[in-house]
Amino acid sequence: VVETAALAVTGASDLVHTPSASGAGQEIARCPACHVALWSHYPSAGRKAAFVRVGTLAEPNACPPDVHIFTSTRQDWVVLPEGAPAHAGFYNPAEVWSPETRARWGAMMAG
Repeated sequence: VVETAALAVTGASDLVHTPSASGAGQEIARCPACHVALWSHYPSAGRKAAFVRVGTLAEPNACPPDVHIFTSTRQDWVVLPEGAPAHAGFYNPAEVWSPETRARWGAMMAG
């Protein structure tokens, strides 16, 4: 998750509204050429926050996951690392995020 204003996007993107299990939907930014998902905007923060697909970054190895979400819908062949934090759906940020991360989120939402 990063402030959308902090993204350095190197090409065009198309925003597509898609349904979600919550019923609130989400906007997914997709490459207009290959349609791969680049990031999502969820209703909780709207376009202020971008939930970036790490594999689309120039250096994805620099951002290993710190938590796995929506594991209830993962394929059986996706094996999570032993002991890795995992949640069947999304998680409660107050229980997972550091105080610094919660403060950064609060500042973003206030701005």
